[in-house]
Amino acid sequence: MELRELGRTGLKLSSVGFGASPLGNVFGSVSEEQANASVRIAFQSGINFFDTSPYYGGTLSEKVLGKALKALNVPRSEYIVATKCGRYKEGFDFSAERVTRSVDESLERLQLDYVDILQCHDIEFGSLDQIVNETIPALQKLKEAGKTRFIGITGLPLEVFTYVLDRVPPGTLDVILSYCHHSINDSTLEDIVPYLKSKGVGIISASPLAMGLLTEAGPPEWHPASPELKSACRAAATYCKENGKNVSKLAMQYSLLNKEITSVLVGMRSVEQESENGKIPRINIVHSDQ
Repeated sequence: MELRELGRTGLKLSSVGFGASPLGNVFGSVSEEQANASVRIAFQSGINFFDTSPYYGGTLSEKVLGKALKALNVPRSEYIVATKCGRYKEGFDFSAERVTRSVDESLERLQLDYVDILQCHDIEFGSLDQIVNETIPALQKLKEAGKTRFIGITGLPLEVFTYVLDRVPPGTLDVILSYCHHSINDSTLEDIVPYLKSKGVGIISASPLAMGLLTEAGPPEWHPASPELKSACRAAATYCKENGKNVSKLAMQYSLLNKEITSVLVGMRSVEQESENGKIPRINIVHSDQ
C-alpha cells in the first residue's frame, strides 16, 4: 500500500483509507467480530488511516472502531485516526462549547488519548462565519491542548473550502476532506488542488464510488443525483460488466491516480466478500458517504 504525505503535517497516510461509517450500521448490521476482522485485515494490508465521526451511527462507529483498533494490539503510532465534530445524530452544533466537549466524548469512545486529525463536519450546514470566528479557534485550542495533532474541515460544496481558507490566517488549517468530487463522474476537486496546495493544506477525498452511483447495484433511492446521471452511471456499469470489468474497481483506480490527493476513503465493513480495489483481500467495500 502506497503511503503519501498529508500536506505539511508530516503524516504519511495510506493511499486507501478506511471509512468507518459502515461500522455504525449505516449500511446494514455489522457484528463486532466482522468489524474487528475488517479493521485487522485492512491494517495488515497496509491501510494505516481510519476515519470516523460521532455522527456515524449515532456514535456507534467511534465505539466499534475504538474496540477494533485496540484489538490490533499494536503501538498507537502505527495507525492514524481522524474523527469529526459539529454534526451529530441530534443535529448540527458548531459552537465552541459543543465542539470542545465533543472531542472528549470521541476520545472516550475511541479509547484514545488523542486523535491525529479533528475535522469540523459538513460545514456547509452551519454558518461559515461562525466556523471561521468561533469553531476553528476552538479547534486550535484543542490542538494546543494535545487532544488532536491536526485540524481540518469537511464538506460537499467545494466553495466552502475557499471561503474558509481565505478568511483564516495561513497555516491555521492542516487538512480538508472532500467527497464525491474526485471520481469518474465528477473530477472537479482537481480544479482547486493548486489552490489548496498554495494554502498548505493536505487533501483527503472520500466516496470514490459516488455514494453508490459507480457500482453494479446502483445508488440508494435517496441519492441526490439527477435521473440523467443515474442512467449514465447504470449504462457505464453495464458496459463494464459486458466487457469483463467492474465499474467500482475502475472508479477506485481512477481516484487513486492523482497523487496530490493523499488518501481516498472507502467505506469498509466486513470480510465476507472480495474487495473491489484489488489490494485488500476479502474486505467488503460498501457505499461510502465520507
